[in-house]
Amino acid sequence: MRTTVALDKISQLIEGKHENPFELLGPHEVVDSGRRALAVRAYLPDMAQAWVIHPAHRNLKHPMRRIHPAGVFEAICPASEFNGSGRYMLRVADEGGKKSVMHDPYAFPHLLGDLDFHLLNEGTHWRMYDKLGAQLRTIDGVEGVNFAVWAPNATSVSVVGDFNAWDGRRHPMRKHIPSGFWELFVPGLSEGTLYKFRIRRHDHVFDKTDPMAFATELPPRTAASVVDLNRYRWHDEDWMTRRPKTNWLDRPLAFYEVHLGSWKRPGDDPNRWLTYRELAHQLVDYVKEMGYTHLELLPVSEHPFSGSWGYQTVSYFAATSRYGTPQDFMYFVDLCHQNDIGIVLDWVPGHFPRDGHGLREFDGTALYEHADPRQGEHRDWGTMIFNYGRHEVRNFLVSNALFWFDKYHIDGIRVDAVASMLYLDYSRKEGEWIPNQYGGRENLDAIGFLKQLNEQSHIQYPGVLTVAEESTAWPGVSRPTYLGGLGFSLKWNMGWMNDTRGYIRHEPIHRKYHHDELTFSLIYAFHENFILPFSHDEVVHGKGSLLDQVPGDLWQKFANLRLLYSYQWTHPGKKLLFMGCDFGQWNEWNYDASLQWDLMQWPSHQGLLKCVADLNRLYRREKSLYELDFDYHGFEWIDCHDHENSTLSYIRRARDPSDFVVVCSNFTPVPRPGYRLGVPGLGWYEEIFNSDSMYYGGSNLGNGPGVNADAYSSHGRPASICITLPPLATVVFKRR
Repeated sequence: MRTTVALDKISQLIEGKHENPFELLGPHEVVDSGRRALAVRAYLPDMAQAWVIHPAHRNLKHPMRRIHPAGVFEAICPASEFNGSGRYMLRVADEGGKKSVMHDPYAFPHLLGDLDFHLLNEGTHWRMYDKLGAQLRTIDGVEGVNFAVWAPNATSVSVVGDFNAWDGRRHPMRKHIPSGFWELFVPGLSEGTLYKFRIRRHDHVFDKTDPMAFATELPPRTAASVVDLNRYRWHDEDWMTRRPKTNWLDRPLAFYEVHLGSWKRPGDDPNRWLTYRELAHQLVDYVKEMGYTHLELLPVSEHPFSGSWGYQTVSYFAATSRYGTPQDFMYFVDLCHQNDIGIVLDWVPGHFPRDGHGLREFDGTALYEHADPRQGEHRDWGTMIFNYGRHEVRNFLVSNALFWFDKYHIDGIRVDAVASMLYLDYSRKEGEWIPNQYGGRENLDAIGFLKQLNEQSHIQYPGVLTVAEESTAWPGVSRPTYLGGLGFSLKWNMGWMNDTRGYIRHEPIHRKYHHDELTFSLIYAFHENFILPFSHDEVVHGKGSLLDQVPGDLWQKFANLRLLYSYQWTHPGKKLLFMGCDFGQWNEWNYDASLQWDLMQWPSHQGLLKCVADLNRLYRREKSLYELDFDYHGFEWIDCHDHENSTLSYIRRARDPSDFVVVCSNFTPVPRPGYRLGVPGLGWYEEIFNSDSMYYGGSNLGNGPGVNADAYSSHGRPASICITLPPLATVVFKRR
């Protein structure tokens, strides 16, 4: 079997150990009998015959000789035949005589260039999702898919899929050295092609899902799918034009937190998920009716285990196929924007699961994670920790956030479990963690990553929100990086949530002994740009629903929730409420079932829902409740010391100090007539909200339509109002 190719090179190719199959396969200029010629080689296992076909003259073909019994073929063609006439094709015949024609993948140039490799290895290729993974591409009129993946320690990588019978011999990839990226263009493939990467490290062979996959099969199947993300036609130009010009920090922000799989199920099939398109219309109608400004979605990136609620992500660039296609999710976002509803995604860069088809030991080594379990494992969660000190890993995560802003028009990300990233000793005992280079517990690489994430998000996509779920007193989480902060737009106020939820769970008779649990939050309320959250975490793991957590009989439970939400909506900070909490679901949240929408037949649940809707309307209407959320000029205590009566009273001011509301809350079931409050001046104080209204299911005590202030000094103020303070209720007044 005469050939100019060395036998050892052919053996490496056949054994799947060759880093650059282009060195053997495809067209190669050679000299044959003193003339320039083209040696065309192809590895065609299971084929009996092969020919090289002239691109312009299909009848002009050159038979290929089998130069190795494993299926390596070669043809020596006159170079003059192919000058300027386009690309050749291969005709092949299997053992049964069945013939087919195809383009040779090894005759096409690669997509990645030197600048790509430089930026990827440097960690600053912010649009790496346009180059890696599976990119639909046309070369000289030939359509196909360009595959590229980072696996620097692999011995070889092949693309396998439904187009090659999942045969790892047929499409080995080229390794770009020293960058560590593998690449191959496969002509003839189109959208919908299923594929994986078959990776070999020495004698260990395994299949991995593409880390940059734009879509995957429905779990538990794990193959990636080729998708064209650019064919959806958007209709949200108005929203996208306004977004960069909007300062969300002085706007009303009320987030409705939703898990798409359990918000609602079809009545005729409770085991089926609603699709993105079904959810779009139903959720938009609900959110508009309730007055929320934004939807916050539990992670929609693909995850194999539904019980993780999306927080154990495998495919960071793929919207989960549980509810439809990427274009279906784009439709969901588009419709929300057309109805002035923003979308924030929960995003999980803090850890990833150990699933064999995922990122763990991706190329046979600890690539995305740390090799040392003291740095690389979250034992509490059974997950792996990203190596934030590695440029390519940091680039992967930052570009992923930018990807959602770019391709899906997402308006913000809420970064999960930031505290677990900031501290090297997070949930670890002595000896189970490694200090940083200065001997401290701070994860300097993670801090650098978070700063870079926020800088690039706000530079490249002005108007988007980055939100931190950070549960410690780390300073400057929502302060700019140039001032030493982490650069987030907003931070969840976990201290306020824990203190307030703890307080409201006390029996009212005991609340006077815990008054500081309410007042303490105002000591630090303006240190960060806070969101006040009652999220999914407050209604899982045996805690019960919020309605179930508050004390009292049926009437008091609903009154306590109306009081809790009224206090939340009038306290400085943006608002977040988890689905089901706004109508008083009785059951603890179950990710695998619909919310208890049947409860809406009862007046008590209807009343609570009306109360939350009116709180949103009040919040969006009154500038005093949102313009100075993060500035102490927007808040004044009237009386924070009345622990005996368990009441709080305060003033909220807008940027115009003459625009204010007076708020008073009674955390006991005892009505308090003749309750006097000091106010800024004389005038008519209209009662613009009362959570005890009969419309909400309350006892209808109050001060409608309002009260006159008199010149009686109280609480250090020149005037005062004498009001009836309803039981377990909040009343809000505005001077007219």
